[in-house]
Amino acid sequence: MADFKSARLASDIQRIIGGKLRDLKDPRINAERLTVVRVDVSRDRSVARVYVSSLDGLNSAKGAIKGLESASGLLRHEIVAVLGIRKAPELRFIADDSAEYSAHISKMLKDLNISEGETEEKDNDGTDA
Repeated sequence: MADFKSARLASDIQRIIGGKLRDLKDPRINAERLTVVRVDVSRDRSVARVYVSSLDGLNSAKGAIKGLESASGLLRHEIVAVLGIRKAPELRFIADDSAEYSAHISKMLKDLNISEGETEEKDNDGTDA
């Protein structure tokens, strides 16, 4: 993103699409498990690449992208209506696995904390005796 206006437009598009996910009735889109990770807008603001991630994995995100592509006209209409711009950028949806990866890292850290807690309890039990 080259300038402030493109960055602001990308942020607004991410907010609008993220809010509109729950209203979409396509069975391929599981709004509770789907996240708009980021949006990149081209320099001339004619194309917006929307990175979508699912907690269910990359295959689920790819399935959701097909549903989002079929709803892109509705999403572009919503962008024009909310932002008051003359022409909405073309939306290109890209599957991303960052939500699944972050959930995996979170689980690993949680498991690590549990195992450290068990180790500390064993150490405390041994020193108190």
